[in-house]
Amino acid sequence: MNQESKLRKSIRRWIVIFVVLLILSGLTAFPVETELRWLLDHVTFLPDFMNDWLVHIYEAVSETNEKYPQLAYGTDWLAFSHLVIAVAFIGPWIDPVKNVWIFVFGMIACAMVIPLAFICGPIREIPLYWTLIDCSFGVFGSVPLWICFQKVKKIESLSNINEMKNRMKIIR
Repeated sequence: MNQESKLRKSIRRWIVIFVVLLILSGLTAFPVETELRWLLDHVTFLPDFMNDWLVHIYEAVSETNEKYPQLAYGTDWLAFSHLVIAVAFIGPWIDPVKNVWIFVFGMIACAMVIPLAFICGPIREIPLYWTLIDCSFGVFGSVPLWICFQKVKKIESLSNINEMKNRMKIIR
């Protein structure tokens, strides 16, 4: 297996990791109330301040779902958007060099998580520690995308070297 094939195989592995985590992240937006209830019933190692926050959020979600179930439609669209973004990575799976812009788009989207969290977090009365947890999704999400981007650049470099070698053969 040549170096380009190895790079493409590695890119595909990173895409799978990123897409699976993106889909899982999206799917968790559908059953928010159920997940919070499960978390509160089964996770006992959280510090009191975090547990208190989760109880507060569970009560808010539960009461809102009971009185205004239509508002949960917003988190349904959030989940859907994660799934749609995941579909965009089919392009780089097929040809990462031609679709390198998807990795750039993904890194920009990950970077945009941070200002969104710091702007909207305080407006929505989200504690700082939770804002930082939200920001970590953007930070950690950008890692596989950056790795893929760098590997695409290596493939492009290899292609340029091979192209130069072919030109040299023609000249001789």
